[in-house]
Amino acid sequence: ERAIEIVPVTQARWPDLERLFGPGGASGGCWCMWFRRRSSEFTRAKAHENKDDMRALVESGEEPGLIAYVDGEPAGWISLDPREKYAQLEHSRLFQRIDDRPVWSVVCFVIGKRHRRTGLSGRLLEEGIEYARERGARTLEAYPVEPDEELTGDHGFQGIRSVFERTGFVEVKRTANGRPIMRLET
Repeated sequence: ERAIEIVPVTQARWPDLERLFGPGGASGGCWCMWFRRRSSEFTRAKAHENKDDMRALVESGEEPGLIAYVDGEPAGWISLDPREKYAQLEHSRLFQRIDDRPVWSVVCFVIGKRHRRTGLSGRLLEEGIEYARERGARTLEAYPVEPDEELTGDHGFQGIRSVFERTGFVEVKRTANGRPIMRLET
């Protein structure tokens, strides 16, 4: 039986996040900053700037997500925060606000290669829901993919619909390009 621990990323845990994300910064140097920047800002930013900005966020005392350890090794990540912290979402025509309710957005998962297809993203989501609830979230929102074939690489970084459904999320809207927007009322 694997020992799984899921905790907020803090300054002390930064080296573990760095190890999980690897030299490529999880996905093409993103360092989980894509949703935190407007599109034009992200396009201009270099990988080292994304890394520096995520590190600064963590060092400021914010907890931009949770890290999962499997048998003591960093194995997975979930990024969630109040929606207004994600400039990409706030200025997106595709993912416009549905209503004026305050929501927490679940925007990213990173699962280490050895830990994929083990249910870790579901465990991260369960812990993420509890984490957000403890911080006053009443509504969580997600923008998952609906794969019709096996995902490769980081193509499921926004999460997979079935994982969200298993934790009680329901589709509330479709974007113009057919992506589901799902919510969970806590």
